[in-house]
Amino acid sequence: MTVHEYWKASREPRYSLLFAFPLLALYEMLAFAMSRSAFAGVRNGADVLLKTAFVATGGRHGLAAFTLLLLGAGAWFFWRDRRSHPGPLIPRFFGGMLIESLIYAALLGGVVSSLTALLLEGPLAIYQGATGPARLPVTAQLVVSLGAGLYEELLFRVLLVSAIAGIAARLRWKRSAGVGAAVVGSALIFSAFHYIGPLGDTLTLASFTFRAVAGVLLSGLYVTRGFGIAAWTHALYDVGLALIDSG
Repeated sequence: MTVHEYWKASREPRYSLLFAFPLLALYEMLAFAMSRSAFAGVRNGADVLLKTAFVATGGRHGLAAFTLLLLGAGAWFFWRDRRSHPGPLIPRFFGGMLIESLIYAALLGGVVSSLTALLLEGPLAIYQGATGPARLPVTAQLVVSLGAGLYEELLFRVLLVSAIAGIAARLRWKRSAGVGAAVVGSALIFSAFHYIGPLGDTLTLASFTFRAVAGVLLSGLYVTRGFGIAAWTHALYDVGLALIDSG
């Protein structure tokens, strides 16, 4: 297999969704262990937001419906992709995807800080550590970090980027313009999301810009490298911040 084949295959559902599944399982198991609930307790805000409509209309049955919809949609995309590519999966591709995610996670903070400083014409130091779960015990921070990688990428990248790009396509925008609008629009909403609710941060221009720039990069990563790598990159970055903050 060539690098080109890896680059193309690793962003497609048969690899991307399988790569993301352990993140889903790990987050849900740890969150349930801490709260004994599949909805309440220590959970990422995007997770709660996505489940709220289902729970509000169907209670526990609504939560089961959400779970079935999530797993069913993933299984359908995986099955459809496998039908188009019936050959065996290549295990070393998953190793490559993990290495990619680790590299992107290690670079993300520095790149976003540099771009934020450039945009605001300020020193780098004021943006370092501007993101990441805060005001929680370290164990809870780690759980929320894993959930951020999975559910924030699902909400703000898979659903929101796809929705904005779909609207742009219906308006007959050029594909590049539609994707660009989706990347930027979803990034701004992603940034604003962090200031909502009782655990929301205090809004400042520096932190909002930092998160918006991070959202642009993560949306770009989703568009070019797929959901799995974007989810693991986000989760590993937030886990790193949580461990640094706890030290």
